[in-house]
Amino acid sequence: MLHQGSVYAPASQSAATAICIEGSVVSWIGDDSGATHYLDGADEIVDLHGRLVTPAFVDAHAHLAQTGLAADGVDLSPAASLPDALDRLSQHARRSDGLILGHGWDETHWPESRPFSAAEVDRAVGDRPAYLGRVDVHSAVLSSAFAAKAPELTRLPGWGGDGRVERAAHHRARDLANSLTSHGQRRHAIELALCSAAASGIGAVHELGAPHLSRPGDFRLVAELTASRPLPTVFGYWGELGGVESARELGCLGAAGDLCVDGAIGSRTAALSSPYADADPGTSGHLYLTAQQVCDHVLTCTRAGLQAGFHAIGDRSVATVVAGLRAAARVAGLPAMAAARHRLEHVEMISPPDIAELARLGVVASVQPMFDAWWGGKTGLYAKRLGDRAGSMNPFASMQRAGVALAFGSDTPVTPFDPWGGVRAAAWHHAETERLTVQAAFEAHTTGGWRAARRDHAGVLAPGADATYAVWETAGDAGPSGLPDLSADATLPCCVRTVVDGRQIFELEGALQ
Repeated sequence: MLHQGSVYAPASQSAATAICIEGSVVSWIGDDSGATHYLDGADEIVDLHGRLVTPAFVDAHAHLAQTGLAADGVDLSPAASLPDALDRLSQHARRSDGLILGHGWDETHWPESRPFSAAEVDRAVGDRPAYLGRVDVHSAVLSSAFAAKAPELTRLPGWGGDGRVERAAHHRARDLANSLTSHGQRRHAIELALCSAAASGIGAVHELGAPHLSRPGDFRLVAELTASRPLPTVFGYWGELGGVESARELGCLGAAGDLCVDGAIGSRTAALSSPYADADPGTSGHLYLTAQQVCDHVLTCTRAGLQAGFHAIGDRSVATVVAGLRAAARVAGLPAMAAARHRLEHVEMISPPDIAELARLGVVASVQPMFDAWWGGKTGLYAKRLGDRAGSMNPFASMQRAGVALAFGSDTPVTPFDPWGGVRAAAWHHAETERLTVQAAFEAHTTGGWRAARRDHAGVLAPGADATYAVWETAGDAGPSGLPDLSADATLPCCVRTVVDGRQIFELEGALQ
């Protein structure tokens, strides 16, 4: 029994202040006067002292091994300049050994406005192999020692000649970096990431793997870890073109996720219908799949009863996917397409007609609100790269109004596990017309994530529902919706306990004693 607090349960007849859990399910929700009937028989009684209980969050787009490996590597995101980044890199090299993994650098924040070169990295790390991923993880800079381990890199599309890699060269470099990490390192990294999710009030994570991104064995490590101790539920996706059998063998819900149709805005690899505003004329990104390939993959997945899904950011990329989905629907039929609940990841640049088509086809938009918080606005990265086109990026409210199902995620390690930050980012979108209500954003980060995994009745607190919830320390009174104040100057809630199916997966030490 948890009582003397606030329980977010919109379906309750009145304001709920107490909740009773029996085994793995919610048995009762009500006010404290009703709770007295349950107290005598309770094995554990928790005085919430005014704290808030909500359904646990779902992160619908995560990369667990990469998140944990980044946490153990060198974080270059705080670097204020190119020399500062190189100094951080040098310091890390002096206190570590073996492969150097760096993450998070963003040259658009530096006075030099350029990435470091291989020669500069070599001076910082010596003869050590180093893979240094840009914040969007769609390009990287390699040390000479790292590049020497794969001489074929210089012959692949995307090799820059100065240590920078993108496209096929970047995929090969990332595969090499993965191969240089041990089984034990990857297991520790995945466990670290799952524990971080639990401490953030996240009860379920969608792990998006792909041949160019991760290792198939990571799913086995996830299964071992979640079987050995209470951790967030993990739904797996394997982003391989035509990879239905691989997805099945790995226990995944779909051949979906980071099956890339293009790259990212920051690396100028997202496929645009017109050139980037801050690059050489003709630079408009790269398209990796055709509409026919999308159609064939969707049909294969639909017939196999699995979800299909694609990474698509630029408007040319999204239009290509929508054309492929539309063609597949003409063959498979609209009911089969809608029942499959295919997914589109990121969906940052999309036209109103294509929004309407996603709604018609029952496609879930798995989106990342923190992308707008970090890179949106009149002076952000998107404005630098796209000019006036940046104003229509990440149209969450437009998609919701059209009937597109939204699921929120972080794309960690691109942005960290921070679900309340994601809710706030969607509610205070840079474009006022694209703002969601706090309640709608919260639902996209809870029930939306479950529904994206085809679990339609999860993500709410009600009698008979799964006991998957989080307890929060909040700084002020709840708003009219029963959710916390998330305005820009408000302190975000702090998680003190996370429970999945009645099993505690996180508790802040001493918080509920």
